[in-house]
Amino acid sequence: MRRWINIKMFGLLLAVGCTMLTGCKKKIGMTTVQVPDSIRHYYPVIAGQDLDLIYDVTNTGDEPLIIRDIQPSCGCIVTMPESRMVLPEKTIRLKFKYQSAKNIGFVQHVIRIHGNIKPHGIAKLVFDVNVVPHADYTRDYEELYKEAVERNEMLKGLVDGEENEHGYYVDINKDSRSHEQYPWREEDNQ
Repeated sequence: MRRWINIKMFGLLLAVGCTMLTGCKKKIGMTTVQVPDSIRHYYPVIAGQDLDLIYDVTNTGDEPLIIRDIQPSCGCIVTMPESRMVLPEKTIRLKFKYQSAKNIGFVQHVIRIHGNIKPHGIAKLVFDVNVVPHADYTRDYEELYKEAVERNEMLKGLVDGEENEHGYYVDINKDSRSHEQYPWREEDNQ
């Protein structure tokens, strides 16, 4: 009797094990994405202000989009973690925060999204902004940090919003949908 129970248990474990192993064999193929306004030119911000960046990434392919890594070109860009998987024909909102305290002047940054994206496995989000110092004098990092702490305690932008929330504009001549710097856009149209 005991031997019969052991044989049944072994058979059950073998069946469950085989079933679990077969579910892991699906390979996810490459997909295409669309990012409206992937190249942005933001209006100037004062040194020390934060700039919120929001990009909508739409999976336009037939396979799920798996984002393996997000690599900003600068440590001053903080990634707000969200879901890393996008089903076909769905959109994910990627949020970033650019901290301008360590930059002065014109800055341009690239955020690289690595995943199963046709044809090279990468999509680039480009933005630039002009960081201007305060008119009276250039403050050091300790003063900027103290001001940032105070600013977080105050009510922000009750009517018109903050100075750094004016939005962005797009240069149609250099947009990633037609610019030669981004060849994957042309390959998708062919």
